[in-house]
Amino acid sequence: MSRRAVILAGGKGTRLRPYTIVLPKPLMPLGDFPILEVIVRQLARCGFSRVTLAVNHQAELIQAFFGDGRKWRLDIDYSLEDQPLGTMGPLKLLEDLPENFLVMNGDTLTDLDYAAFHERHAAASDLFTISSFMREHVVDYGVLESDSRGYLAGFREKPRLSYEVSMGVNMCSRRVLEFIPAGKPYGFDQLMLDLIRAGHPAKVVRHSGYWMDIGRPDDYAQAIEDFDRLRAALLGD
Repeated sequence: MSRRAVILAGGKGTRLRPYTIVLPKPLMPLGDFPILEVIVRQLARCGFSRVTLAVNHQAELIQAFFGDGRKWRLDIDYSLEDQPLGTMGPLKLLEDLPENFLVMNGDTLTDLDYAAFHERHAAASDLFTISSFMREHVVDYGVLESDSRGYLAGFREKPRLSYEVSMGVNMCSRRVLEFIPAGKPYGFDQLMLDLIRAGHPAKVVRHSGYWMDIGRPDDYAQAIEDFDRLRAALLGD
């Protein structure tokens, strides 16, 4: 089966400054590779034959690096936004999307099996499938719980909070395009709420392996450390 992926690589990476002053975030290095090349290599290994890079900020650098994709034995083409369209808006520019396709952020490091994720969605009738991950956050302060009179009722020292987050890796049915307006910014959050209102809530599939979003300096530093340790598992070499 031919598989298609759309990678959102047009953001300015403002949370990752000062690193992204020179390079766009998808070209930030992990070991010997830019993060976006890691993703492209993974997709090629999982049988994806075509990748569309939705680009905007510093698009010429990304195009110069990836070219037509033949180096990775797949076809790479580009969708250039002439204005920022949010996370889901760029999909409206693509007229030849297949019935089911992967759409993901260009700054995500994960060992998710993209082929299995694609097949699971294609076999179902859902319009949208979200890959999710459980994150744990340690509060750096002692947390007070006070009653209605202003007296202390409880206390937790640096509690750990767990929450389920979107990994930025999703599967779409082409019918989702009917919900996306043309020529205006439209985000993931807007699409999720519109799908709920329409009675087509997204399916959520929790991933129990590895995931890291390199959008913040601390997470980027952690991803660099993790990549050295997990390179063989992530790239299959």
